[in-house]
Formats: sequence, structure tokens, C-alpha cells
Amino acid sequence: MCIKVERELYFISVAAEMLGMHPQTLRKYERLGLIQPSRTIGSMRLYSREELERLRLIKQLVDEGGINLAGVQRLLTIAEVMQRIRPLMDEHALSTGAGRRQLLHEIRRLNDALGL
Repeated sequence: MCIKVERELYFISVAAEMLGMHPQTLRKYERLGLIQPSRTIGSMRLYSREELERLRLIKQLVDEGGINLAGVQRLLTIAEVMQRIRPLMDEHALSTGAGRRQLLHEIRRLNDALGL
């Protein structure tokens, strides 16, 4: 049995309209590394639902939180590291040398993101 999974993807103009943003803003966020849309063979940007959610978060942090893009990048990096740390915190993961090394590696990344 074959299960076909289709992802909803949106071109930049549609994504920008859905978010109430200008397409140039989405291009700027990509240049800064805040998002990484996939590309068509012709190099047109495609945005997934997950990327749209990330863009909504970025917009909220900038517009409502008053956070500049450097701060947004730092917060997103910290959030990503924390997501990787969570599964490493269970007793089974900590009982292995590899799990402890991975946790230490992620803690170093977190310290770097925090500027510590």
C-alpha cells in the first residue's frame, strides 16, 4: 500500500498576502537566514505551512514585541536548541555516553546563542 503525502506549498506572492507582508520582506528574511523556503526547478520560492507559522512568529516578535531582527534570530536559535535538548533530558538518553555528549554539545550551542 502506498500513501501519498502532499504538502501545501505557496509561492512568495501568495505567502506574503496570507501574512500581510510585502514579498520583499520575505526575501530579506531569507537573506538573513531567518527562513529557508524551498525552490522550484526554476528557482521560485515555495513556502510550506511550517514556514508560514515561523514567519507569523517573526512578524509577531517584530511588530508586537518590538524586537529587532538580530534579536529575533537569537530567540529562534535558542528555541531550536531547546527543542533539541528536550529529548536528551530523559533518563534513558542521559544514561548513554552519546546522549550526555549530545546534551553537552547542545548546551554549548545554547551558551553561544546567549552570548555566554
